Formats: sequence, C-alpha cells, structure tokens
Amino acid sequence: MNRLTPIAAALVATFAAPLSAHAQQATPATSTTATTATGSQLAPVTVEGRRDDFASTGTAITKLPADLHDVPQSVTVVNKAQMQSQGVSSLADALRNVSGITLGGAEGGQIGNNINLNGFSARTDIYLDGFRDRGQYYRDTFAIEEVEVLMGPSSMLFGRGSTGGIINQVSKKANLKAATEITGSVTTNGLVRSTVDVNRPLSDTSALRIEAMAQNGAASTRNQTDVQDFGLAGSYIWGIGTSTEITLSALLQHNQDQPDYGLPPLNGHPVNVDRNTAYGLNSDRTIQDVAAFNAGIKHKIAPDVTLRNQTQFNYVHTNAVETAPNTIGTVSSSGFTALTNAASSLPLSSLFVRGQSHDRNINDYSIFNQTELAAKFSTGSVKHDALVGVEVGHDGYDNQNTYRNGSCNGRSLNASGATTGYMDCVSLVNPSYSAAGSSVADTAGNRAGGSANTIAAYVGDTIELVPHFKLVGGLRYDRYVASISNSINSGNTAGSTALGYAQQSVNFVSVRSGAIWQPSAAQSYYVSYGTSFNPSLEQLTGTTGQQNLDPEKNRSYELGGKWDVAEGLALTAAGFQITKENARSQVATGVYELAGTVRVNGARAGATGRITRDWQIAANYTYLDAKVVGGAVADTSVGKIPVNTPKHTFTTWTTYDVAPHWQVGGGATYMSQRYANATNTVQVGGYTRYDAMLAYTTKAYDIRLNLYNLTDKMYYDALIQSDGGRSVPGSGRTALLSLTYRM
Repeated sequence: MNRLTPIAAALVATFAAPLSAHAQQATPATSTTATTATGSQLAPVTVEGRRDDFASTGTAITKLPADLHDVPQSVTVVNKAQMQSQGVSSLADALRNVSGITLGGAEGGQIGNNINLNGFSARTDIYLDGFRDRGQYYRDTFAIEEVEVLMGPSSMLFGRGSTGGIINQVSKKANLKAATEITGSVTTNGLVRSTVDVNRPLSDTSALRIEAMAQNGAASTRNQTDVQDFGLAGSYIWGIGTSTEITLSALLQHNQDQPDYGLPPLNGHPVNVDRNTAYGLNSDRTIQDVAAFNAGIKHKIAPDVTLRNQTQFNYVHTNAVETAPNTIGTVSSSGFTALTNAASSLPLSSLFVRGQSHDRNINDYSIFNQTELAAKFSTGSVKHDALVGVEVGHDGYDNQNTYRNGSCNGRSLNASGATTGYMDCVSLVNPSYSAAGSSVADTAGNRAGGSANTIAAYVGDTIELVPHFKLVGGLRYDRYVASISNSINSGNTAGSTALGYAQQSVNFVSVRSGAIWQPSAAQSYYVSYGTSFNPSLEQLTGTTGQQNLDPEKNRSYELGGKWDVAEGLALTAAGFQITKENARSQVATGVYELAGTVRVNGARAGATGRITRDWQIAANYTYLDAKVVGGAVADTSVGKIPVNTPKHTFTTWTTYDVAPHWQVGGGATYMSQRYANATNTVQVGGYTRYDAMLAYTTKAYDIRLNLYNLTDKMYYDALIQSDGGRSVPGSGRTALLSLTYRM
C-alpha cells in the first residue's frame, strides 16, 4: 500500500516553490499595443482568458439545440476543467458530480458501468458522441472532453430505453490549435497513471489529435482492486471551417481489472466487517478489449441548412473469472448451511461466506448509422429550428458462461448435475483470499446469444411563435426486432428461467413536446412532456414469460427554469414526475404480467459557474420520491422503494484562487439511505463524504494534490441487488498527487 510513498514525498516537495513566484499572474494573459494611423501608440490592451471554467453553455448532442436555454429538460454537464480539478479518471467518478445518479457494481451477467438515473436503470442508456455505447466495460475519461446527462425519458431523440435519461460521453476532437498535455499521477494506494494528449494542425483546414493512457496499481483502499489498463484514442478532421467537414475517430482500450462484488447482507444491513474485506480470489480478473470507430461527414448546404451522416462501430470482448460472495452461513461436518433470511445472532467469527463463480466470455458489438438534416428557416413571422433524421443499426451479443463447482469442508456445495457454480467457503471476518477454491476447474455452462435490428425515423422542431416564446415538438417511429437464444433448455421447458429461443418485434412512436418562455437572454422557463419505451429483450437477454410481453412504457412531465446570474453563474431548478407503466411484474417462476407501475416524483436544483472572478462552483441537489405503486398480487416489491434510489442526493465542488498561482478547493457528497434489494429488507445507511484539493497552477504546468474522503468515512458506494443485496464499500482516505505539463 505504501510502496510508492517516496515518489509521493518527492512530488509533494515540488509545492515548496519560491513565494516570489506569486508575483506572476494566475491567469494566462497576452498584451498587445495598438498603433494609430499617425504612428502614435495607444495604451496596451490586456486580453485574459480562463481555461478552468466549470460552466458549459451548450451540449454536443446534435439532436438538441446548442444553447441549453432552448432545451426544455434538465441537463447537467461535467466538463474537462471540473474533471481535472477533481482528479477524475473514470466515467463513474465523473458521474459522482450528478445528483440523482447512483452506481451499481458487477451483477449477474452484467459487468462494467451499471448506473441508476432518477431511480431507473441506465444500463443501456450510455452514449458515446451521440451513439449508444452498450458494451459492458469500465469506461475511462482520458479521451473524454465532457460528460452530458440529459434527464427524463428521451426515446424521441435516442430510441428505446432512456427512462431516467441518458448519459453522453463527448470525445476529444482535433482542432487548429497546436497543444500538448502530459499528466502523471500517483496515489497513496499505489496507483500510478499517465496520460498524453497531443493536438497538431496539419494545414489551415485539417488537424490530428492523439490521446493515450496507462495505469497500474490499486484503485482503492479495498483489497483486490488492482487495475492494469492502457488506451489509445485519436481523431483526424479535415475541412475545418469549410462547407464540408469529415471526421474520423477511434478508441482502443485494454483493461485488466479485479472486480469488486462487495459485502453480503446480514440482519438487514451490509455485514459489519472491515471495509477493506473482499471475498474473491487473488486470481480473479476481468480482461476487456474495447474498440470504437466513428466516421462522420457534415456538409453545409446553405448557411442555415446542414446535412450530417455518421457511422459508429463498437466492439467489446470480455473474459472474466470472478468470484462473488453469494450468501452467509455456518460450516459443520455436513458442509455449508445457508442462513435463513440472511439473519443470525451468532458471532461474526463463527460465520462463513459461500463464494460463487461468475465466469464468462462475452462478445458485444453494435454498428449504427444516423443521417440528419438540420435547418433554420421562417414561415412568415414564425421561426423554425427543425431536425429530420433516420437511424439504422444492428446489435450483437454472445456470452459463454462457465462455472466452478467446488466444496466446503469436504462436502460438495452443488447438487449433482447443477451448474450453480458455488465453489468455496471462507471466513466472514478473515477470508483467505488466495487459498480457497483456487484449484477448482472451470466447466462450460450456458451460451447465450442475441441480436437486434433497429430502424427509426424522427422529426423535431423548435418553433419561435413570437419573441421570447417557443414551442418544442417531435415524433420518432422505431421498429425494433430482436432474438435471443440459450444453449440450455432448448425446449423452453415450463418453469425454467432460461429461454431456448425467443423473438420479438416492437413498433413504437415516441413523443417529445414542450413550451419555453424566455423573457430575457438570461432567463428561460419551460414545461415539457416526453415518452420512452423498454422492450423486454432490450438487453438481448431474457427469461421465460417475458418474450411475448409488450414493451414497458414511460412518460415524464417536467416544469423548470434556467437563469444566468453574476459572472457566468448558471442556476437551474425543476420539478418532475416519471412514470413507468406496463412494468414487468413477476407473478410466479417464469410467469410475468404487465401489471407494474413505478412512479418517481422529484425535484432538482443546480448551480454551475463563477460566483466571483476567483471563486467558482458546481453543485446540484436531487429529491426522489420513488415507489412501486402497482403490480401483480404476488409481486413482493409493490409498495416498496426501487433498488438503489435515495430520497436525497447532493453534490458540490468549489475552487477559489487564494493567490496568484495558488488554488484551493473542496466539496461534499451526500446521499440518504437506500435499499439494496427490491423487497426493501436490506437497508444501506446514508453518508456524507468530504474531498479537498490544493493546486499550484501556471501557464506551462499544474501541480495538484487531491484528498478524498477526508474523514475516512465508512460508506457504501455501489449497490448490487443480486444475492439478497450486496453493497460495495467506498474507498478510505486517499491522496492523489498529479503533475500536468503543457507545451
């Protein structure tokens, strides 16, 4: 854990820069002298610019107006400046800046980034440059310029899914300004990381940009969280500033990480053991190879008419050997006996954890093409900002599961012929990570496959009827055809949760509408309505009883306002209601009905930007009153709060330039209690985590010290509803020291 302390100490020493350096200006500035026609000189003019603003005035989503004031929905943008200030290196870390978002860990057949947004799963609602990024992998930010979160159902814009909203990653793009940025960092956990970002103009109208990343070490204070990752990304653009612009971009990433399946529940809460306790094996690993390629062309037919065509291909291969804590029990001469209802009054030292293998080899890919025509025009006194588009795409999925059937105290943990994968038992308090189950062999299990074809057409318009008043409307038609298969249960035997084969065709029309009143350039008030849909085979997996169900239908109402105040400070506030109807409700094993209703009444508020020239802030709060309000009689989740949905979340980050070159910052993250399972029998307490930052900044380089979890608070970062509801503890107190050099 402390093997890199000497390196850290050496880097800390660099903060002892001479105080005389304070005489320099904190903000890069250039001075120019103007000359009159007679040759006399005027007073020098100093032009200052900031590169560390948290505020963002627009979005890169082409389906939305560039100005956020014209978007009748809540949008939160976490840009590069804010991510650098916090030492963010992953999508999960970036999303901690967005209240209303909670994280899920590795679960069942799903690994990578599992996210809940406004009380609903956003598992398939992660996007890269406007295209669905559905692969199961852990996303890094080394090639990301900003992360945009659009709240509320948005199928009119993005197709299936998007119940709680969508998350769009905006990749870094080449431009005509030559720049190089190199960053190196080290943590007290022993994680070493380096990134490189090089941008070069090749001509007056073309440029090339390359980004690279490598990291190695422990990701947190918890045991078994080592990562060994590297990545390469780039973009080439020609025709910059001309009527036709062509962009080629790519992302290649390799991850070799240790998964964290957290702690099992006991007596209605996460088991009370040391937060660094992990129940996997030292040999556990998740190896992922990621490839994404994008080609786009944008042509200006006229000054206010633009045609865009873009194609993106994503591929993710995952090879995982993972061990999860399945349940707690006792061990005797007859073997392992699981606790009833995960409850016990026995001392923790006398209890054991049964491990379960979650091994698989996954190939996940998609290819999509979008063609859009955007035009601004007038019909009489009415102004239009219209968009017409067509989307076609294909998704593919192949998952070969394997399992390790082992024993405990000399007794088999699995019934004869079972493929359950129970492979060891370890002490609850002091697990022997490297010994138990290490010699159990893998056996091939179910092979699940799936594919889907999508074709869609959409039209939207922002209409300015009179000055200061706009109407927003749009329709989208989707045809979604999916099929799945499993190598087991080829006859679709009743009662089995595995489908031998299933196929589904869904036709759906999504709606988006709104009204915007803008009494001034600094104010915007809106009301909006939107819908979305979730096919039962959306994730290209399914269980018996779901294959013939209609899609779940979602609708949202939102009322809000956006204000620009002070020196670039943007304020937002909104109230909303999201309702999922036709929710799949389990009646019995393998039997579902469209009888469920999930409703979330909520409110959010945010502030981003500069309060003064030296003081800036990014803060937001979300209130979620979520409940399963309807369902089948046998559905035990009716009347309960959805999994991993806190009533209150608040996040803030602020920085202040205390002197030339010197900056301090900090923030707090608050989350109220949540439930780790659908029946609300496992409660996870709320918490407040505090972080801080000290930086020495110049035009050429920055030295930054980030301190995370200052009070060493024990809290739970991610929840997993499988196995009764597991909870992943957050990292303990950690320091990150980084040096960024620009040239």
